[in-house]
Amino acid sequence: MEKQKTKILIVDDDSFLLDMYALKFSQNNFEVHTATSGVLAIEKLKGGLQPSVILLDIIMPEMDGFEMLKKINTDKLSPDSIKIILSNKSQQEDIDRGNSLGVAGYIIKANSTPVEVINQVTSILEKNVKNKS
Repeated sequence: MEKQKTKILIVDDDSFLLDMYALKFSQNNFEVHTATSGVLAIEKLKGGLQPSVILLDIIMPEMDGFEMLKKINTDKLSPDSIKIILSNKSQQEDIDRGNSLGVAGYIIKANSTPVEVINQVTSILEKNVKNKS
C-alpha cells in the first residue's frame, strides 16, 4: 500500500526557490501546492485547501509572512496545519514573532540545503503528530 502523501503549501515570492522546493518536496512523498504571495495563499486556503504543512517566507510583496499568519489565525483558516517559516531573516525578534503567531518551526534558508529543509520539515511534522496523539 502506498504511503499517503503529506499536503504542503509552500509560499514564497521567489519563483526559482518555489519551483526548486516544490520539486524536492514532491520527490519526497509530499503533495505540493504553491503560492507566490501571502494573498494567493490565503485565497487557496479560503478555497478549501487544507494542507498538513504551510511553509512560508516572511519577506513577500503585498502581504508578508507575519501578516499572512495573523490572517490565517484570525480567520481560522486551516487550523490543523503546522506552520513553518522558511526565511533568510534570522534575527531573534523575527523568530520570537513567528513563535507568538503559532509557528512550529523556523528554518533559515541560507543555512539549509533543500534536503536539510525537507528533513527539518519532516521532523517538525513527526514531532507535532506525536504531540497530538
